[in-house]
Amino acid sequence: MLFGGIYLLLLGSCKTPPEKPFDFSGIEKLVYSGELKKAELLVDSIKATGTLSETNLYKLDSMVDIGNRIRIDFVRTEAEVKIQLSKYFPDLDSGLLNKWETKQKLEMRQIDGEKRYFKNAVANLFRLDDEARKYKEKVDGFQVDSLDLFLLEHTQKIISETKVSGETVLPVRMKLTYLIDVDANAVPDGKMIRCWMPFPRERNARQNNIRLIGSDPEEVKIAGNEHLQRSVYMEKRAQKDMPTIFRIEFEVETSAQYFDLNPSDIKPYDIESSIYKEYTIERAPQIVFAPKIENLANQILAGETNPLNKVQKIYNWISDSVRWASALEYSIMPDIPGYVMETRHGDCGMQTLLFMTLVRSKGIPAKWQSGWMLHPGEVNLHDWCEVYFEGVGWVPVDQSFGLQDSPDEKIRNFYRSGIDSYRLIVNDDYGWKLFPEKKYPRSEPYDFQRGELEWEGGNLYFDKWSWDMEVEYK
Repeated sequence: MLFGGIYLLLLGSCKTPPEKPFDFSGIEKLVYSGELKKAELLVDSIKATGTLSETNLYKLDSMVDIGNRIRIDFVRTEAEVKIQLSKYFPDLDSGLLNKWETKQKLEMRQIDGEKRYFKNAVANLFRLDDEARKYKEKVDGFQVDSLDLFLLEHTQKIISETKVSGETVLPVRMKLTYLIDVDANAVPDGKMIRCWMPFPRERNARQNNIRLIGSDPEEVKIAGNEHLQRSVYMEKRAQKDMPTIFRIEFEVETSAQYFDLNPSDIKPYDIESSIYKEYTIERAPQIVFAPKIENLANQILAGETNPLNKVQKIYNWISDSVRWASALEYSIMPDIPGYVMETRHGDCGMQTLLFMTLVRSKGIPAKWQSGWMLHPGEVNLHDWCEVYFEGVGWVPVDQSFGLQDSPDEKIRNFYRSGIDSYRLIVNDDYGWKLFPEKKYPRSEPYDFQRGELEWEGGNLYFDKWSWDMEVEYK
C-alpha cells in the first residue's frame, strides 16, 4: 500500500494499537486518483459506524488531510494557466496545451472531475520544455543565472585553497534571523500554538561556533544534537485578529569541503560495520529497491565495480537526465524516486532521494543532509546528501547542483565530492520525530527546514503561515 510508510511519519505520537485490521486501499485509491469528494464521503460514512479504533480514525483523518494538501498544490484552473501563458503564447490552442500535459511538462491532475494544474506549473514549463523556454526568452530576454556564475568562482577558490583532501576551508560567519508568521485567526483567541523552528546541528567539521542570540518568545527548548532533525521549540498564545510571530536569531560559521578522490583511494567496504548496515538498507516508502530502481542502476553502471566510479556515473546520469523543477509538497508524494524517474524532473530533495536510492541499491552507504543554502542573493531551502567511502569517510554530494559549465574537470565535477561554504546543516536524516514530540501530522513528514506548527485542534499546514530567513554576513 502506498500510504504505509507515510503513515509512520504522519501519525506523530498516536500509539494506540488498532483493534482490528482495516483495509484503507479503496480510500487511498480515491485520494490519489483525484476523487477527493468521494473519498471524504466514504471516510465520513465509515467514521459514522463508530466501530473503528483511535488509530484507524486517525489514519482516516490523515487521508482527508492529504486530499486537502493535493487541492492546495493543484489550485490553478485551465483558464488561469492560459492567462499566465498568454504573454508568451497569445494564440495558444488546446493541442499545444494537451501536448505539454501528456509529456508531463505542464503538471496537471483531474481533481473531482475538473482539470487542476500545479500552482507552479507555468514556471516549471519553461524549465522543462526547451521550445517553450525559447518563446519566453523572446519576450523576457535571456536570463543569466547569477548563482551559477558565483559558484564557478567560489568553487574554484575552494579547490585552490584545499591543500589536504577533505579539509574544511573558506569559513563564512553569519548571523541568521528566522521568522514564522502565523495568520491572524488561524487559531482561536487564547489558544496555545506550538512551534518548531530549524536550528544548526553541531559536531560537523563544516559547521562551528553556533550560538543562539535571542528569540521571541524568550523561553525555548533546543533539541540536543542526538536529534537528527534539530529544532528550537517554543509556544505562544494566539490573539484575536493578530498574527502570531515566532522569531529566533543565531550565529553560525560554515565552511566548504572538497575531496579530490581517485578510484584507488577507495577500500573494500566492511559489510559488517554499523555504517554499512545502516546506510545501505531500504527505507520505505522513499528508499525502496524496486525492480525499476535495480534496472536503472544496472543500466547506468553497466558492470562497474568501483564505488567511486559508481557514484560518479549515477550522479552524471541524474545531472544529464533530470531537470530541476519546483516540487509538489513531499507529503502528497508516496514514491518520490519513482516520480522523478517517470517525469525526469524534481527539486533538490527529490533528485537526492533518487540518487540515494540508486547508490544504496548498489551497496554504497548514503545519508540525507539538508537545511538551507545561504549564498548571497540566493537564500532558500536545500537538500543534499553524503556518501561514505571506506578509507575516506563521509563525502558531501549535491546532486541537484549538477555538473558545472567549466572546461576544468575539477570545477565541473565539484559537487560530486564537495560542498560550498554557504550551507546551514539542520538535518542529518529525514523523517525523525521532533523534540518535544509533535502530536499531529507534520506538514512536511520527511524534511525539516521551514518549521512545524500545531495547536490543540490539529496541525497548522503551510497555507496558514509564512516564513522568512534574513542573513547578515560577518
